[in-house]
Amino acid sequence: MWHYFNSKLSSGFVALFSGRMMQFAGAGMLGLFIPVYLYLQYGQNAQAVLLWYLAGHLLYAIILPWGVQFINKFGMRRSIQVSVFFDAIYLSAIFLIAYNTLVFTIISIIALLFARLLFWMPFHVDFAKFTDKGDRGKEVSIIWAMKSFLGILMPIAAGFLIEYIGFGVVFIVGVSLYLAAIIPFMTLPHTRERYDWTPRQTIKNFFKKENRNLVLSNIANGAENAVTLIIWPIFIWQLLDGNYAAMGILSSAIVLIGVALQLVAGKYTDVLNKRKLLHWGSMFYALGWLVKVFVLTGFHIFLAGAYHQFARIFKDTPFDTLNYEYLADKGHLVDEYTVLKEIAVQVGKVLILIFAIIIVLNFGLNWTFALAALATLFVNLL
Repeated sequence: MWHYFNSKLSSGFVALFSGRMMQFAGAGMLGLFIPVYLYLQYGQNAQAVLLWYLAGHLLYAIILPWGVQFINKFGMRRSIQVSVFFDAIYLSAIFLIAYNTLVFTIISIIALLFARLLFWMPFHVDFAKFTDKGDRGKEVSIIWAMKSFLGILMPIAAGFLIEYIGFGVVFIVGVSLYLAAIIPFMTLPHTRERYDWTPRQTIKNFFKKENRNLVLSNIANGAENAVTLIIWPIFIWQLLDGNYAAMGILSSAIVLIGVALQLVAGKYTDVLNKRKLLHWGSMFYALGWLVKVFVLTGFHIFLAGAYHQFARIFKDTPFDTLNYEYLADKGHLVDEYTVLKEIAVQVGKVLILIFAIIIVLNFGLNWTFALAALATLFVNLL
């Protein structure tokens, strides 16, 4: 595999990669099914689920400019390590919502807020610093490919466990995998970066004209991702009449198609025009969302999902690579611009969730996919 890269991988990248693989394994067990679990615990009220996610993303966007001041004192390496434990608290609280809805809803949102605050800004800064410009597309791609590989195995296992044993064992396995990420994260090199902007400067720079493309493209990407991660799983579950095993198998079959293609995309992202690749990838990906509006059967889910998985590779790989190149080029301001990117992603998720609540009330879950299609086109602003 190492001949895939032009230069030797840094120890920092290896540590980030290994930790993320543990987290991806945990997410593979739980990610597809958490929106469905919440949907059931909230009495099959889709609006309540969307409000839960909306509250989490809104709080994160508001508090992030102040939260990064704490990371200055706490340290980026330590922040990533401690975030693992907040992930475990968040996931445990999600499961316990079944026993006390209000209390554990609040705990889950607060724990998730701290997990995000402590992890995402340091992770993106470290990734931008520990990846090599000549190999960055491949390094982004190898992470996505391994995530996809785990996405083949874990949903099948989780679907059958939920179907025949229940959610409890899946949450236990998922939490354990998230906690295991602490092992590689303990080997992360120290990053000597300090966040220099005040909260007021952060907000001011968020609205500056020269940062408009970074902000708007990441708002669009955040909006599209929210539909992918929250609404699509609930839609699949409804269409499959609550068959968790079938849901896991379908999800895994769709992901299988994209694994090899992801590595190819990463290779060509480093040698082809990334912006042209992003342009065509986003166009085909937006078309996939429009097709999903009219999905009616399990076979339709597979066809639309397989096409979308293929198109997503040629959207996400150049988009993520361009993002990291943009951040890396900012030098000592890499953490400041990472925060702008993170706020933009959360704003996108909040906005689309507000619109989704209105659409679900009046039309249905599937019509939120048209919103995702529209949002996808705006990633080209990067």
